[in-house]
Amino acid sequence: MPLRASPLTRIVSLVAAVSAATFAVATTPSLAGAQAADAAATRMAGHEPPGATMQEFIVKYRSGSRARLDADSLHQALREAEAGFAQAAGLRRVRRVSTGADVIRADRALDRAEALALMRRIASDPQVEYVVPNGKAQAALSPNDSRYSELWAFHDYDAGSNTGEAWNLGNGSGAVVAVIDTGIVAHSDLNANVLPGYDFIASTWRSRDNDARDANPLDEGDWVAANECYAGHGAGASGWHGTHVAGTVAAVGNNRSGVIGAAYGARIVPVRVLGRCGGDFSDIIDAITWASGGYVPGVPANPNPAEAINLSLLGAGVCDAATQDAINGAIARGVAVVVAAGNGNADAGGFRPGNCNGAITVGASDADGRRSIWSGGYASNYGNAVDLAAPGSTILSTVGVGATKVAGEGYAYYNGTSMATPQVSGLIAMMQSLAVAPKTPAQIEALLKQTARRFPLATDRPIGAGILDAKAAMEAVRAANPAPASGKRRYFNDADVAIYDNATVESAIVVSGRSDAAPLTGTPVSLTIRHSYIGDLKVDLIAPDGSAYNLHNRGGGNADDIVKTVAVNLWGKPLNGTWRLRVNDNYSNDTGWIDSWSIEF
Repeated sequence: MPLRASPLTRIVSLVAAVSAATFAVATTPSLAGAQAADAAATRMAGHEPPGATMQEFIVKYRSGSRARLDADSLHQALREAEAGFAQAAGLRRVRRVSTGADVIRADRALDRAEALALMRRIASDPQVEYVVPNGKAQAALSPNDSRYSELWAFHDYDAGSNTGEAWNLGNGSGAVVAVIDTGIVAHSDLNANVLPGYDFIASTWRSRDNDARDANPLDEGDWVAANECYAGHGAGASGWHGTHVAGTVAAVGNNRSGVIGAAYGARIVPVRVLGRCGGDFSDIIDAITWASGGYVPGVPANPNPAEAINLSLLGAGVCDAATQDAINGAIARGVAVVVAAGNGNADAGGFRPGNCNGAITVGASDADGRRSIWSGGYASNYGNAVDLAAPGSTILSTVGVGATKVAGEGYAYYNGTSMATPQVSGLIAMMQSLAVAPKTPAQIEALLKQTARRFPLATDRPIGAGILDAKAAMEAVRAANPAPASGKRRYFNDADVAIYDNATVESAIVVSGRSDAAPLTGTPVSLTIRHSYIGDLKVDLIAPDGSAYNLHNRGGGNADDIVKTVAVNLWGKPLNGTWRLRVNDNYSNDTGWIDSWSIEF
């Protein structure tokens, strides 16, 4: 629900792990050094993440003094510096660099206060020309999208979502986000990342397309005349809400034009449920089921089930059993359901589906890091139902142009929890793309809360655990990924293979360049098979020599999907050759597909 306010280039850039603050000394060394230290501390506080530590420093002495110190003299200088430092740091010289300065190292990591005190002590020596932290370099992604500078939410350190820095770890490639909204319109900054969707609006009056549900998720416009929805309701133009949300999730990156999405490597499945005067929850319930890979009577199966479902919509009232049932089904299929908290300046516990169990409910924060408050009495909803906040004020994204029917493409700044929510959905796509094994929705929610950044300013109402921190969440996922043993490699096939009734299909992985054999310990084989009745399925791994290893044998009854990792005893099998995943469906009425599988040895 918005409130309208009127090739990605990989470069190597030096990104200091701590601010490259220089401590210089003038005629009154201790005073000048302290002043320089205080100024540097301000810069450090403004640019470095909380908890940053420092262990190495670069020190240069003035020409004619200790610039040509031998090792013994430098060690004595370090001992003198350490003697004036409150906490022992065990300083030692590491090496000399080309400029004549020396790298020194403490025997433990120092927090910001300790490092500042030590650097101030070193700087107080009148023979010191400068002392700086030994910064670190990393590969950085620099978007060339022409309006990236306007996307404050992605790169503002104090109040943004830290999404720009998260791109060094991944961009959501291979993941899918379903945007359940007003549908979508063609946009050159979005089209390449859009997969086939569906229109779930059953009412032809509401949908305006005269054919009820169909496979065309085009946003037909949600404009209304005065009093059309209810007595006293004002007239309104089309807002192209779904296209704005979709662009925030996955607008195309590196096209030198417009904006970039939070998960610009992911794909969008647009699902239309909102039209004239809103939408019916019966349509929304079916959309949640379909988007997550479940069965909806009379509707073809979704060939691209989502990792996350974005619901930037809400209705008043408690979470009803029908909506909760749909959300439970999505979660059981491994799909995170992300919901906007709402903009009514009220307790979010009074609005569904954000108040449903298992939903990840998102409030909005502004560029100062406070709860978003807009004109006209609108503000982010709050309360215990809100899990975390994300930037939701003055968010630029893709839209259609036209007061009624779409007449072109454009960009617009919108406000609302609807704009905060897709940043979370995009991050979930990035997290699942990075994870070796998919995280459960509960694990995703826990990680988002654990890694959220503290609000820089006190909020007037509770809006969750903190502000979304995409970089911290991605780092947590990477840290949790099991590192393969030395020499191991993971081989992967994510090409979809349809599974038909009473048929056998296969997906192949070719391994080459390996002269070794499978280890004695179990070999991990990971499966993601989408199917509406896994009791029909027998799944086997076929080795290059034809040996078969059963991974699933008609179990699970009427459960949906096989998503698991099986340790298979392949001891002694040569690794080179074609490994096949064989799936046999021995009954009728239920179909699906091999989504992806991998083997690691």
